[in-house]
Amino acid sequence: MSEITRADLERVIEASNGVLRPEVFWNSNFWTPSGRRMNLPDDQVDRGEAGEVVERWLASTTEVDGPGVPPGTGLSTVQASTGDRFLLKDAEQLVPGLVMGAEYAATHSHLGRLCKILDYGYRIPMHIHPPQVHADLVHQSSKDEAYYFPSGVDMGPQPETFLGVHPWLVGQGAQDLIHEELVAWDSDEILAYSRGYKQMYEEGFYAPSGLLHAPGSALTIELQESADTISLFQAWSVCRILDKAMLYKNITEEDKARLAERAPMRWVDWELNADPDLYAKLHISPVVFSEGPWGSEAWIFHGNYKKFSGKRLIVKPGAKATVVEKGAYNLLAWKGTGTIAGETVTGQVPGQDELFLCHPTATQAHEVVNTGSEDLVIVKFFGPDVNPDAPACGVDWDGLKF
Repeated sequence: MSEITRADLERVIEASNGVLRPEVFWNSNFWTPSGRRMNLPDDQVDRGEAGEVVERWLASTTEVDGPGVPPGTGLSTVQASTGDRFLLKDAEQLVPGLVMGAEYAATHSHLGRLCKILDYGYRIPMHIHPPQVHADLVHQSSKDEAYYFPSGVDMGPQPETFLGVHPWLVGQGAQDLIHEELVAWDSDEILAYSRGYKQMYEEGFYAPSGLLHAPGSALTIELQESADTISLFQAWSVCRILDKAMLYKNITEEDKARLAERAPMRWVDWELNADPDLYAKLHISPVVFSEGPWGSEAWIFHGNYKKFSGKRLIVKPGAKATVVEKGAYNLLAWKGTGTIAGETVTGQVPGQDELFLCHPTATQAHEVVNTGSEDLVIVKFFGPDVNPDAPACGVDWDGLKF
């Protein structure tokens, strides 16, 4: 792919009416087999030593951070209507005013969010993401994330998400119990110290950095901070012992040598993890804020607008909705067919189901038209600070210290 200039990007974005179409990026890992629910041909799911395809990244300006992964992996390429191909990240950096808006770009150096479809065939092993104070040590970002479980898709064999630890553990030396599991690194018994919650269609969870969690096998649409930081706390998954190097993935060599297994345990916010009201504080249900004969719109990624936010738009057959947003956004057409700001989308067809709307287009009135015979369901993703009107989910974020 040839390098693109600022002038080229200005020309391309103007010619595209500020609507860009990212190419599909599939990501694999070795934790669990794929659930095979993302409409990827079976012969393309298995990637040998790299594992099976279990994620699809959407409009990504975030790189995959893993051993042996080539630089730039995970960054979304845009195929413009003009025939030009370029990285969305290049557009974000070279023409930030056009992509994010001049006022937003003055205080934000990047879009600051990562959107995914998760298609794990079994539960994701228990892990944790670093609070910012620890992410800073490896020049990375914290990684709050939120999940939405769309209806109409098989939930797989383990549709329960484990969050936090049992409240009694903190008073009984939970740190020592967890430490013993990490030292032994031979089982999945760490789940015995956590609490599992059933995944329910059209609902989800908010998982802040510092929270131990093991997401269930339901097909999941995820919105998170722009980072790929993690520490794996569960040794055994799907009949195999996982590489213990993942426990130390974003730990400095100095801390690994000095603290060993206790180094990643410093990421754990014990008060949050043992909160007896954890479910009430982190559970997310759609909050409908607009509806009519045309359809409805609801918040589905909410909890902390300072990190990210997201909406679900449903437009009925033959109807249209006029949309005006507060900032740039990318979208996934989950179901149905239609047009968005004049560009066609078809749900469940990779390559035809996602768009990115640059700031000038997103913040002016644009139409979403259902041209099909079933509901057109659109999921919209926004970065930090775009939607201060997004509701909370029961957490006093200003009062929590991660």
